[in-house]
Amino acid sequence: MANPVYPQELLPDETFLPPRIPYAAYRHAVPSGPWPWFDLIDDDAPFPLVPSAIDNLPDSVNPEQVSQAHTWRKYPELFFPNWTPLRLKKSRIDRVISQQSDRPCVLYNIDVGCDGHFSQADRHLVTKENEENFWTMMTERRLDRNRVRLLFVENLSGRVLQMLGARYTIEPFFFSSSLNWIPSRYQESVKQNHGDHITITLTFLRTMANPMTTSNTPSVGRQSFSHIMSRDGTRTIDVQAPLILKSRDDSRILLLDLIALHMVRRKDASGSTVISYHPTPEWKSTSALYLHSRVRYAGESVYWQELFRQSQDPTLVLLCMLWHPLYAWDESFEILYTHICSLESRVLSENDIHLTRELHIIRAYLLHYASLLEIFRKTIIFLRDTPNPAMQDHVEYQKSANVMSRECDTLMSEIERLEMFRRMQEMRLDNVMKFNPFGKELISYLTMIFLPASFVASVFGMNLADLQNGAFGTLAHYFEVVIPLTGLTIWIIVALHQNQARHDDVGTGIFHRLRWPIRSVKYMITLMGKRGQRVDEGVQG
Repeated sequence: MANPVYPQELLPDETFLPPRIPYAAYRHAVPSGPWPWFDLIDDDAPFPLVPSAIDNLPDSVNPEQVSQAHTWRKYPELFFPNWTPLRLKKSRIDRVISQQSDRPCVLYNIDVGCDGHFSQADRHLVTKENEENFWTMMTERRLDRNRVRLLFVENLSGRVLQMLGARYTIEPFFFSSSLNWIPSRYQESVKQNHGDHITITLTFLRTMANPMTTSNTPSVGRQSFSHIMSRDGTRTIDVQAPLILKSRDDSRILLLDLIALHMVRRKDASGSTVISYHPTPEWKSTSALYLHSRVRYAGESVYWQELFRQSQDPTLVLLCMLWHPLYAWDESFEILYTHICSLESRVLSENDIHLTRELHIIRAYLLHYASLLEIFRKTIIFLRDTPNPAMQDHVEYQKSANVMSRECDTLMSEIERLEMFRRMQEMRLDNVMKFNPFGKELISYLTMIFLPASFVASVFGMNLADLQNGAFGTLAHYFEVVIPLTGLTIWIIVALHQNQARHDDVGTGIFHRLRWPIRSVKYMITLMGKRGQRVDEGVQG
């Protein structure tokens, strides 16, 4: 959906397909990797590791409340000195920090109180002119009854990236994973009875109407296709690109979307914070405004309101947000199921090799979706098995843990249902491909050619020396039998095929059908005569 907070001239073009998402470099997704954004082929020159200036602050100063002017502009080098300029460049963080965009960074926020009440939502447009005012607002003390603040960030600018990273001391891996669409899940900065940081980044499947068919003026040169043309002219299957489902009545696409959440769980008065990153509008992913509204609707749900009152753990709000990708998966599989049913009916009535190719393409996507669903399931397990250290001494710690575990199990059961549905669709595709008329016809022709030769080889391979002396077959005898027998088989099969294909035609008796070789020769002679006549007329002209 278009974001109404942007000026009309800054809205993205809606008449093109979203681009393919980059291949996920999982090795660069977690802080436990000792070489962030360095590959084996990289020549890393030695560099001095200078202690962070934050480490030299007095003990009485909270690093998360550092509000000196321009301190946030030194993120991430000041807070994470091992993130050198080369690493920032490879992770694309440097590109965001250095770029000058005309679009303002948009942030929506919701505050959830300790009583489970969702406060009135607010919106902020951060530009170069008001960046200092936004930094001041971020460092203000919150209300004591605030349980968690949710920030939904769209069109992330370099200024907002640095302010968020400096304010909450966010490991740059969250931004690099989000910018590069790398699924990740990890916990860091764990301090018992104080808090920690958890990051969840995963891709999920979503459906939308094909903008190339719903728009009257499609853009040229900005399309992306599910099967890409390679250099040698052949088509390859690219599961990172949108899958186009074309039908007679409608055309939709299945595209990969991103949900990237970083949660700072705290015990002190500053409260916990959830940061939700959203890609720029040209990706056509879930917008910040849309997810923001969905969370507000959850706050009005009777069931979830009761959960928020039962549990004081702010992680429950994060779990609620993960129901959005589950809904998206479910809707996408419904659309895919309808499309597969349509393909089944067409395959049984049409003899088209393109249908077989489309079946193989969809099957390749289904195999890729299996890995994404498994990542989704492991993410929920990670969230269930990562208790909030800020609630270790809370009187209702065990009660909150039980609520969290129960809701995680519910979500995992829904993911298992999706996986079962996916497997069912994959088996249906296998069944259709086995009974594809094009495949059966191809097997019939191959059998027609090789069956006589296999039969004669079996006969000649029999040991008949004990039954008749001197019964030794030679290779010449083999071909003397195989060639006529194969020719006779082809002659009869083609005649029967003509009977099946032209059963309504006049003059398709048995003797007429058996004369097909003579008719084929006459047709070739007539065709060659016509070509020669056209050549002569051209020369005379």
